[in-house]
Parts: sequence; structure tokens; C-alpha cells
Amino acid sequence: MKKIVNGSDKRWLCCSLSLIDYKEAWELQTGLVEARKTGGIETDVVLFAEHPPVFTLGRRGGSDNLKVQEDFLRDRGIPVFRIERGGSITYHGPGQIVVYPIVDLNAARLSVKDYIGMLEEVMIRTSSGFGVDAQRNPLNRGIWVGPSKLGSVGIAIRKGISFHGIALNVNLSMEPFEWINPCGLKGVGVTSMEKALSNKISINSVCEAVKTHIESVFGIVLEDAAESELQNLAKMQNVL
Repeated sequence: MKKIVNGSDKRWLCCSLSLIDYKEAWELQTGLVEARKTGGIETDVVLFAEHPPVFTLGRRGGSDNLKVQEDFLRDRGIPVFRIERGGSITYHGPGQIVVYPIVDLNAARLSVKDYIGMLEEVMIRTSSGFGVDAQRNPLNRGIWVGPSKLGSVGIAIRKGISFHGIALNVNLSMEPFEWINPCGLKGVGVTSMEKALSNKISINSVCEAVKTHIESVFGIVLEDAAESELQNLAKMQNVL
């Protein structure tokens, strides 16, 4: 298969995965990270997804911040995954935009701190465009509306390639957050754009805004890529 090559201009490949199981999205990411490392893809990539209900545990663990028994979750068909991103426990579900940039930080000349700040800035600008005033909070990375968390950041890095990313709460159910100490924090709330606005909001319109702000914050152009081609590249890396 031919390589996907970035031209002289700064472009990221962009693919919308819609509703996809967490494990499948994770396998796609890790394959693309390997392809980015080996040169099978010579440009950065960003994936947009929603997930069926799932809890994930980061490098700091977080199972002790699960307030319910795992049997309780199994009865509801909600898996728990331990993964390599930073941070503690979090929840993903329909109505939450999850964005996975696969970015060569060395090539982009970005420090980890600056990169995380730019991801937060994307969420802040997106929320502001819909009338939600979100801010950073020294308590925890991500974005907040008052004492409640609206969007999370969690990344992992392999040989300079960053993956995982951000999760922005648009119109998802808040109930599963009651079953955890989100991000390992006790006594904090979680909110969504819809809840903050007390009004219905389209996840598709928010997703388009996120894309616009990724382009402006990172100074790049997003170029649509077929999921099938990215899946094939990822599978090739995972079997080598």
C-alpha cells in the first residue's frame, strides 16, 4: 500500500469514526502511532469518535475511585479498560466528543505542556462559541465551568508520538459520573454543554466547531481520510 504523505503545507488527516467500541478505537490509534513512527504515514492524524458506555483507567490507576462494584457495571454491559494515557478514571459515552490526535510532537516542535494547553484551548474556544464560558483550573487539566468539569485531557507518548487526547461533554447522560470520583477527584462535579446551557445542542455542530478550532489553534488544515484506509494501515502495523 502506498504511503500517505504530507505535502509541503501543514495538514492533518482527519477521520470521523462515529459510534465505535473503545477497544476498536484504541487498536486503530496504536496502529496509527506505529505507522507514524515508521513512516507509513508521513503526516499527523486526528480521529473523532463517540463511544458506547465505558470506563477507562489511566496510568495513575483509578479503580479505587470506582464507587460501584464491577458486577454492577457488567450487569449493565459497561466494560472497564486499563490504558496507557495519563490520569485516573474517566467515563465515555454517547453524547461526548472524543478526539484522538496522533501527533509527532518532535516534528511539530511542541513540548508536552504546550501541546496539552493547545488541546485545552480547542475545547475552550469550542465551548465559548456556543455560549459556555469554560476555563482552565489548577486543580486538574481539562476545562471547567465553575466547580464542574466539562472536558478532559489525557495523552500518552511513544517515541515522541502523542495519542489519546480530549473528551468534551456535549449532551451525554451525567448518571455514570456519579459512580466514580471523576479523574480521581473527590467532591467535584461534572457537567455538559447542554446542561450548562439548559438547552438542546447538536453534537454534530459541536464536532464541526472542534475541527475549526483545531485548525486555528494548531495552524493546520484538516484533510478527510477514509476510515478503511487508516484501518488497513493500522492493521498492517499491528501484525508486523
